[in-house]
Amino acid sequence: MTNKKIRPYLSAALAALLLTSCGGDIGSDAGSVPVKDVSCLAVDNSGSAVVVGSNQPGDPSLPEAASGYRTGLKPVYAKTYMVVTSNAYASAAGCKVLKQGGTAADAAVAVQAVLGLTVPEATGLGSGGVLLYYDAGKKTVQAYDGRETAPAAATENYLRYVDDAADHSLPVPSARASGRSIGTIGVPRLIEALQQDHGKLQWKDLFGDAITLATNGFPIGGRLASAIASNATSLKRDPDAAAYFLNADGSPKVLGTVLKNPAYARTLSLLAQNGANALYTGPIAQDIVAKIAVARGADGSAITPGKTTVADLAAYQAKRREPVCTTYRTYWVCGMPPPSSGGIAVASALGILENFDLKSLKPTAIDLEGGKPTVAGVHLVTEAERLAYADRDMYVADTDFVPLPGGTWDTLLNKPYLRSRAALIDPAHSMGTAQPGNFGAIALGVDRTLIEHGTNQFTIVDGQGNVLTATTTVESSMGSFHMTNGFLLNNQLTDFSANPTDSNGNPVANRLQPGKRPRSSMAPTLVFKQAADGSKGDFVMATGSPGGGTIPQYVLKTLVGTLDWGLDAQQSAGLVDFGASNSPTTTVGGEHPDINATDNGAHDPLIAGLTALGHQVSTSAQASGVNTVLVVTSGTGTLLQGGTDPRREGIVLGDTVAH
Repeated sequence: MTNKKIRPYLSAALAALLLTSCGGDIGSDAGSVPVKDVSCLAVDNSGSAVVVGSNQPGDPSLPEAASGYRTGLKPVYAKTYMVVTSNAYASAAGCKVLKQGGTAADAAVAVQAVLGLTVPEATGLGSGGVLLYYDAGKKTVQAYDGRETAPAAATENYLRYVDDAADHSLPVPSARASGRSIGTIGVPRLIEALQQDHGKLQWKDLFGDAITLATNGFPIGGRLASAIASNATSLKRDPDAAAYFLNADGSPKVLGTVLKNPAYARTLSLLAQNGANALYTGPIAQDIVAKIAVARGADGSAITPGKTTVADLAAYQAKRREPVCTTYRTYWVCGMPPPSSGGIAVASALGILENFDLKSLKPTAIDLEGGKPTVAGVHLVTEAERLAYADRDMYVADTDFVPLPGGTWDTLLNKPYLRSRAALIDPAHSMGTAQPGNFGAIALGVDRTLIEHGTNQFTIVDGQGNVLTATTTVESSMGSFHMTNGFLLNNQLTDFSANPTDSNGNPVANRLQPGKRPRSSMAPTLVFKQAADGSKGDFVMATGSPGGGTIPQYVLKTLVGTLDWGLDAQQSAGLVDFGASNSPTTTVGGEHPDINATDNGAHDPLIAGLTALGHQVSTSAQASGVNTVLVVTSGTGTLLQGGTDPRREGIVLGDTVAH
């Protein structure tokens, strides 16, 4: 690559950081880029290597308005390590760690620190998350639960009533925008527990890229610009959020504006020096509690305060849990256990689909975007999802409080039970709304909460073969709109059921209780070959997606696209987003170039075919964010193959090779 000048978005110090982190040298001219190799470099449309953050043509961090779908993306190949995130700066930070010999756990810390800065509408230090980690040396899979918790003072009506005894009015300005929605944060403890178990590099050295970006600034990208604009009125209530995201006249900061966040840089510096305790004890913890307790906004409006205490923060722990691992055809598929419903929902749908010949129903006219799904294929997958969601809605919650039927997920996922569920599918007509399985005298109400929209996902494979897939979230876009010390606080408690009982008075499994973790739909997923003896064999695939209650649908179409239909990592990520929760509505993402969404899809043969089968089809645009790594066979052995969702701003980096 020829030497080029760095444009003036970035300071010389930031440019130097980005260049050295991505394998370049700084010449005598601070803007020149003599590149040593192409590890951790992006590739522009002409095939030339380009440094992430250099502001050169093809730089994937250049701010562009969110387009809805980027056509023409191709899979990326790497020799030994790869990181796939939905933000170029985060991918670059993670790739730097991997290039230095760090593990996937080390890289995850760097990635999450940057994501909390560059995509604060989706994730951050004030959020929670879950992840799966495959230790290649031990051949073990561990689930990590960093989901937020309700405060000790919360009651089952915490989100419904200002006071159980004296004031049954709703929290203001809404449950989501009040202090009541804010759960005790999980991400700092999550990444610390992960890195303590599986890290190789020094914890204190993993935050440098994020600190530099926060100090020197980065240009606002398309999704963040849209989030600021759509949430500007709510952000005005919080003086810290308003000062950061809005201009002095109250207007939203726009695409390309350089954001600097010295408060976040200070917080990261303390986190690097003192570990997660920096946010769970001391001044920052006190600031978090004070912000949750705010009773009036900067605009003079009333805000119902939350009841979180410093003791709630100090008591929080991330939990190590056993993953949900089931077989699917010739594979083992491992997912996240409760309090996430994602792993069970995905495994349930796969177990139902295992009873059908999906391979014969693969998309037609397969192109770079995954091709055109068939009517029969979409019908089967969405019917399986309806059945899976029916069980999820009834039975799945935080198992530390509400056990699954029979005390084990196997009750919902064993082969005979799922065969009986598969038998309920009529190939000629949609069931509309499925009924949950009957497990005897379990008096539980149904909760169809389908939220969590401010979410991010990333996937990492390191040079030692360790694999991580993680999903972290502030819940809705911009969380609760409460901001402190450079980061937004979540509104995660609104993932609890709005009502603690159903219309018959039966308790809802996902009702709010003190110390409980709200049910999630996050579904980070690992796939392995099934060995000759039936055990887990070689690693095959890691994937996941943001998307709230639709996450299991996005992950399922990616798994089916890859394992049954033979699509590559990029094609399965870009494939049409189709799916259903437990309702008559089937979604076929109209943002996809292979879908004709005009006149509500009346002229599209897929949509017409589904309608004829009784589906009520929605062509609303989808915002999945699938990030996938596959192991593929090449002429010289095996390679990593990466794909990122064209609906977001992702990029695949690693020790890449031409293919």
